[in-house]
Amino acid sequence: MDFSLRRLVSRGGPVVPLVRLSGAIGIGGGLRPHLSVAGVETVLTRAFAYKAAPAVAIVVNSPGGAAVQSHLIHKRIRQLAEEKKKRVIIGVEDVAASGGYMIALAGDEIVVDASSIVGSIGVLYAGFGFEKLIGKIGVERRLHTAGRNKAILDPFGPEKAEDVARLKGLQEEIHEAFIDLVKSRRKALVDDPDLFTGAFWTGDKAVGLGLADRVGEIRDVLRETYGEKVVVKTIQPERGLLRRRLGLKGPDGLAAGIDGALAALEERLLWERFGL
Repeated sequence: MDFSLRRLVSRGGPVVPLVRLSGAIGIGGGLRPHLSVAGVETVLTRAFAYKAAPAVAIVVNSPGGAAVQSHLIHKRIRQLAEEKKKRVIIGVEDVAASGGYMIALAGDEIVVDASSIVGSIGVLYAGFGFEKLIGKIGVERRLHTAGRNKAILDPFGPEKAEDVARLKGLQEEIHEAFIDLVKSRRKALVDDPDLFTGAFWTGDKAVGLGLADRVGEIRDVLRETYGEKVVVKTIQPERGLLRRRLGLKGPDGLAAGIDGALAALEERLLWERFGL
């Protein structure tokens, strides 16, 4: 047992590691944090490594983002919980919507604020169409592919009905998988016609729908569950994360700048959808 853990245990209460997962998932622009399974692996592994801890607490604040990264983070939390035999208590701050809610589903208990935004169980695709813009500024688009579907939904060309139909089919498959995950993790769901339509609710209403377990604050819940002397140990990400956030490493150039600007805009739109 390392010195810091011995010192915490000596205070007389159990230690519960706490991890904060905040940001859009798989999307990042500027200095705002974003989430990916690779980015959270170290901090999750450290949290679940506390052998004497009866549980791991995870605070989620995310408007969603990439479906695959959301599911991978969810799966990694459950893998660690089962491997280390730890209970997982999820606390929701401002929002756990779409992929953010998928991560919250990894919890054995979900605690929300009465005003948290919860739900949005659906699949969203958002893009941009630039074909009129490039015509106005005198840019000629040159695109050569092998495979007739290789350039599906090209933002510099007109939208095609068959491309949209193909996209909708993929979205329906992903949506069904999301619904199955919700039903497998939440056993007390009410029969509400809006539950899987992409609608979202306040935390108070989400509890009534069975999407969350209780209204409260994560530290209060931990004290109630494990005693007044429980020690909440916040697990911080690696210091190198700030350096990456500041863009001090990696390639630079016009394409990178455009990609970063679009990612920032996409992320901003995700947060603003929930009034944040």
